[in-house]
Amino acid sequence: MLLALQGSEITSHDGHVVVRTPENPSYHSGNFLLLIAPPAPGAVSSWVAEFSREFPDASHLLLGVDGTAGEFGSPDEVAAAGLIPDLSTVMTASSVHLPLHPNESATFRMLTPEDWAPMTEMREACNVDHEPAAYRAFVRPKMAALRRLQEEGHGGWFGAFLDGLPVAGLGIFTDGSGIARFQSVNTLPGYWRQGLAGTLVYEASRYAFSRLGVRTLVMVADPDDAAIRLYRSLGFEDSETQAQLFRPTSPTTAG
Repeated sequence: MLLALQGSEITSHDGHVVVRTPENPSYHSGNFLLLIAPPAPGAVSSWVAEFSREFPDASHLLLGVDGTAGEFGSPDEVAAAGLIPDLSTVMTASSVHLPLHPNESATFRMLTPEDWAPMTEMREACNVDHEPAAYRAFVRPKMAALRRLQEEGHGGWFGAFLDGLPVAGLGIFTDGSGIARFQSVNTLPGYWRQGLAGTLVYEASRYAFSRLGVRTLVMVADPDDAAIRLYRSLGFEDSETQAQLFRPTSPTTAG
């Protein structure tokens, strides 16, 4: 699991797994319970209580559900517990091809040591959903953890650069299992619809196949986001549906 490589603590229990990232408590997807099956009838509230016991100081609540069909238990129970189901499409590819309109103006490459600070600032500039200070508290340790993964040879963070500055970025990393997973595809708002994201995914995919020796690429996407059509056009296919349950948080939290 990539989270373990990033320093997360993973503890198995009866019916669930606790994932905890002490270095980044603001990282919602690094501090959660993973249920090995959808909640049984009448069990949603007990899982909410279990999360509170494991993470008493957390400002968020996140339950992942292990499975491939997007099942998450009773919708009525989930709503009664104040939770919202979040379904994502897990996409896979064993080969990719150039986007229909690739970007030919930017430079696409893996980050150098000097690039990490401006790339992190670019990610902060892409944030529109969270209070800036809260997002900064999440993204800086997150990027530091991913930088360590790159330095250890587990993958890399790639950027699209114009005039030496990053305008788009993403990560791709593997745990050595033959599978590489994309992380956080971002493009600065002023540079949308220029073919940057598609070209960046293509270049990072080529690196993963040739340098990391992976057989399968994984991209998790919002089924309602326009980006999913881009990924399909590059050769990714819908494979599974991933389910999470979360409690809405204020804009002062992030992750």
